[in-house]
Amino acid sequence: MIPASFEYHRPNDMAGVLSILEEHGDDARVMAGGHSLIPMMKLRMADVPHLIDLQDVGGLGGITVGDTITIGAMVTQSDIILHDALADAAPILREASLQIADPQVRYMGTVGGNVANGDPGNDMPGLMQCLDATFTVVGPNGERKIPARDFYEAAYMTGREDDEVMTAVSFAKPAGGHAYEKQKRKIGDYATAAAAVQIVKNGGTCASASIAMTNLSDTPVYSAAAGDALVGTSVDGDAIKAAVGAMLNDIDPVEDNRGPVAFKRHVAGVILARAIERAWSRA
Repeated sequence: MIPASFEYHRPNDMAGVLSILEEHGDDARVMAGGHSLIPMMKLRMADVPHLIDLQDVGGLGGITVGDTITIGAMVTQSDIILHDALADAAPILREASLQIADPQVRYMGTVGGNVANGDPGNDMPGLMQCLDATFTVVGPNGERKIPARDFYEAAYMTGREDDEVMTAVSFAKPAGGHAYEKQKRKIGDYATAAAAVQIVKNGGTCASASIAMTNLSDTPVYSAAAGDALVGTSVDGDAIKAAVGAMLNDIDPVEDNRGPVAFKRHVAGVILARAIERAWSRA
């Protein structure tokens, strides 16, 4: 299918973007890379009379690496993969980005687009919850900071207002070991289940653990209970089993073309156990 007719806008600054949003209200939507919104428009799942392309808007790119890492909303998955300083500071980002779709998508798909629209199948929302990231949005009333763990309300419903634009994500430089594990039917598909894990080791025990899951509820799931189940343990089989059990209590998958609920819960457990084992080996 092809989208319904729409008017295309390509402003060159944020003031122009906000002006169009204010003028057209619910009839206007912003587009970053387009890999989430355009398919929805083609399937007539989204009616967008006014499409605002952010490609020419300055100040939305760039990656800053320090004690705090900041990634502009228009940074692509390919930019992340190719950024060596970012890979050294937060290697889980490159690991996750390499598992998103295929090279064609990664060259255009952006961080902001991946996290902003609330698609429960996207990889970055759960990863950003694992990293305890903060999202920066700008609207007519100025700039706001929203924790990633508070951002997602339901499928395609977020804490961003319709007249606000996401400009950046930021998070503290992660410590310890990491892993991003993903099971999908084929290259380019959304995850049946995916797990983002960061673990800090102190001696032979787990000092802290952060765990988030993707595409197993109508929002990404940050499972504090799963992380807590590992803290103070040597991350042995019993601890991993306890963490998986805690995570299974937090997710709420539904049956779809990726499988029935029982299958998804089984896959979630396998994927999380693998991610924990690998993150622990790297910690």
